Amino acid sequence: MSLKKSLLIIILVLLADQVSKIYIKTNFVYEQTEIIFSWFKIYFIENSGAAWGTKLSDFLPISESTGKLILTIFRIFAVFGIGYWLWDIIKKGSPKTLIFAVSLIFAGALGNIIDSVFYGMIFDHSYGQVSTLFADEPYGSLFHGRVVDMLYFPLIDTTWPDWVPSFGGQRFRFFEPVFNIADTAISTGVGILIVFNKRAFPKKEEIQETTDQNS
Repeated sequence: MSLKKSLLIIILVLLADQVSKIYIKTNFVYEQTEIIFSWFKIYFIENSGAAWGTKLSDFLPISESTGKLILTIFRIFAVFGIGYWLWDIIKKGSPKTLIFAVSLIFAGALGNIIDSVFYGMIFDHSYGQVSTLFADEPYGSLFHGRVVDMLYFPLIDTTWPDWVPSFGGQRFRFFEPVFNIADTAISTGVGILIVFNKRAFPKKEEIQETTDQNS
């Protein structure tokens, strides 16, 4: 896969991700829900931490603001690392499967980085009001933005039977996490690397055979 095709994938994912996030921020109040199907809802929340809303301040003796800054800086370094990996595999002519997967992962990581770095200084808060883009009084500052999530798939929403030990009578919901298009791109890219591992990372003998066949 060429660099141009990889960039096209990245741009398309970023556009879809950022357009959806900006739309949600400027049209939804925090925790507002729109039911599309019984198993799919648009549910607006914001994530100031890592995956599943985890915060560094939950584990380390630091303030939430400091934890957020550390996490954002870590994400920036991670994006640069993924970007270098993508450039390197394109230059080496690696399999299309690998380049496609890493392009998705890079685009997703970059999409969430945009939220973390810039959203705090361009939006005001969404609690009890619809947020304004380029607000006079933004809710945060540079590197202290919150990631916008909105895709919610409660495929199963039921209650455990009373006879089930420990869980009887408790609510059971699958799939619980709320995510966004950037998260979807990252998960898809990682899934491709796992499922099509042999195609993405062929052995040297297989690469040589493919080269000989194409020559």
